[in-house]
Amino acid sequence: MSSLPFGRLLTAMVTPFRADGSLDTDAAAALATSLVDEHAHDGLVVNGTGGEAPTTTDAEKADVVRAVVDAVGDRASVVAGVGTNDTAHTLELAAAAEKAGATGLLAVTPYYSKPPQEGLVEHFRTLADATGLPVMLYDIPHRSGTAIATSTLLTLAEHPRIVAVKDAKGDLTASATVMASSDLVYYSGDDALTLPLLAVGGVGVVGTSTHFCGPEVRAMLDAALAGNTADALRWHRRLLPIFTGIFATQGCILVKAGLELQGRGVGSVRLPMVPATAAQRAALARALEAAGLSSGAPTKSRTAATE
Repeated sequence: MSSLPFGRLLTAMVTPFRADGSLDTDAAAALATSLVDEHAHDGLVVNGTGGEAPTTTDAEKADVVRAVVDAVGDRASVVAGVGTNDTAHTLELAAAAEKAGATGLLAVTPYYSKPPQEGLVEHFRTLADATGLPVMLYDIPHRSGTAIATSTLLTLAEHPRIVAVKDAKGDLTASATVMASSDLVYYSGDDALTLPLLAVGGVGVVGTSTHFCGPEVRAMLDAALAGNTADALRWHRRLLPIFTGIFATQGCILVKAGLELQGRGVGSVRLPMVPATAAQRAALARALEAAGLSSGAPTKSRTAATE
């Protein structure tokens, strides 16, 4: 397995919907193409929480994977979210994603039911045994209700297809301990902690604000990994308003609002999510402006102009 199984810069992509609320696969393909070809992405995660996976059907999930793979699968990794709190259902989603052409799987910790650590080991091992694809674990206890313990991560690291972690735990010491004691590859699942995670061994990010700032985040990653800490910090500080502002409410709400502000609208959200309020849209516009991202022009040109 490559030391970078999915690349360095990935975005947890929102799922476009038409005005009637139905899935818009053409818009999904267009957004994926924009993120990869204009916004410097190595890969995309589809059907995650930011993609409103709790409200899409299994058939819609497979259709999204297929549309994104057809659009960018020859030049970017396509990681499909398949995590649920039902192991059997997770296996069904994984099989469908693999059939649709996904190049990897993202599996969140089973939520709400709060299984013990032994249950997490069996859940993730069962998934990895059932697929031929590399698996990225998603450790996000503030959503799932259960953290993946350090000892559990080290046990799971022994499986050849469990290769990476999307880390949204916010515990850099725990993450550094796992990286020091295993081959698991760590991606930041919290945009604002990307640079700190790189400092202790992380390789990249699965972002949300990266819908808007892919090349800028790429520049930060490149600077940090080249040992140019001053430039990396400069990028981090410049982008901090959007790293944090995109989470003023649920990310999918503000990403869709931001894309609309930039003339790249992908429809609204499905209940129980609701569209951004006027105040939220105004605050997001200010965050984009503060980060130098208000223009709807491709961000490659913005990055070149500021370096």
